[in-house]
Amino acid sequence: MDLSIVDLSPVPDGGTATDAYANTVEAAKQAERLGYSRFWVAEHHGMADTLAGTTPEVLLGHLAAETDSIRLGSGAVLLNHYAPFKVAEAFGALDGLAPGRIDAGLGRANGSPASDQALGTDRHTRNPDEDHAEKVEAVVSHLYDEYPDDHAYGDLSVPRSGAAPPVPWLLGSSPSSAALAADLGLRYCFAAFIRPGFAAHSFETYREEFDASGSPAGVDEPEGMVAVNAVCAETDEAAARQRAVAEASYKRMQRGVVGTTPSVEEAIDELGDVPEPTPATLDADEWPRAISGSPETLTGLLEQLADRVGVDEVMIQHVVGDHEDALRSHELLAEGVGLTAR
Repeated sequence: MDLSIVDLSPVPDGGTATDAYANTVEAAKQAERLGYSRFWVAEHHGMADTLAGTTPEVLLGHLAAETDSIRLGSGAVLLNHYAPFKVAEAFGALDGLAPGRIDAGLGRANGSPASDQALGTDRHTRNPDEDHAEKVEAVVSHLYDEYPDDHAYGDLSVPRSGAAPPVPWLLGSSPSSAALAADLGLRYCFAAFIRPGFAAHSFETYREEFDASGSPAGVDEPEGMVAVNAVCAETDEAAARQRAVAEASYKRMQRGVVGTTPSVEEAIDELGDVPEPTPATLDADEWPRAISGSPETLTGLLEQLADRVGVDEVMIQHVVGDHEDALRSHELLAEGVGLTAR
């Protein structure tokens, strides 16, 4: 099983975006040393006091200079906010900075009405699915120079390294995104930390409806990855304490408090107790929003979930109260899975 990481650049308590970005750089460099396959950064808007990951294309440029071999990408760039050509130019430039190791993770999401308005995003498109499909196709066409000469965009070009162009991934958390990835013949990453109950159905849809595109941007057979909220510690009980942060953060979101990260102690206090450790074996219909465990336990859990949806790669997303705990989690999980350190 291959492992990857998506990082949200959380702002430490009492810290700034500068501290958040320094932590993201440290996490990326550690991931490269430990043998993780790829390191993606996220895009969130309107909560920069707590999540500094607002502009993947900027942060990835810095990570390109701080790493040598790990694949770098967006998880995801939100196409509903941007013109496809500008997105393609940004990822072409990133390819120039990190030749042959850029992933263009493409998705969409609305934020608050204020942030959407500030970004110039129309929340009420007549057919958002159709609009998103057209934007994904346009980004891919620009990146792979697929517009015919007689097209209005036929003379446009984006920066290139001369190595393999950025690899497009379609990201989502529903069967509709899976169907779009299948229709376009693209790689698909499902965000199980958002809607775990849709994971199995989404991958079934992706495989059943997959149609190879024939484009060099696509794949001949379905190729997927599942993103899971997971934290690792020395023991199952210690990991459950760390998972309390994710559990409490989710309860806060249910109350409309988005983007904040409590400490372990605050989280346990809000929950009323330490969460029970995640069982080593999950029921067939059980997919928790967040899981935890020792290296051995968590490795087994990730293998169960990966097998359930038929993928060979899992992307780790977690909400952890302390940066050092996050780094230790990545280190222990790499040992448990048996990643090859570089």
